[in-house]
Amino acid sequence: MLIAIVTFKTSPADRPAAIAALLAEADDVRALSGCVRFLPLANPADPCETALVHEWWDEASFAHYVASPGFAAFGAILRPMMTEPPVSRRFAATLLETVA
Repeated sequence: MLIAIVTFKTSPADRPAAIAALLAEADDVRALSGCVRFLPLANPADPCETALVHEWWDEASFAHYVASPGFAAFGAILRPMMTEPPVSRRFAATLLETVA
């Protein structure tokens, strides 16, 4: 399993548009083979920071998504709103259990 946590900053005025853009893409990304979770989050302690948590079954599925035209188009929407470069931390993980 691959987990990617992406954080980026926008102006407080642009954050609602950034979140809306993430939510508009969410269903399409979640429908991709290998996607487990695509979860946009607004940091309540920082009005400028947005995070995106990705969970993918494997690195190949995530790499396919990152290389897709949809990912590039999505970046073209979000990057102009960013006030600094995004940070993407990627982790190789093993699912131990899911507790409901």
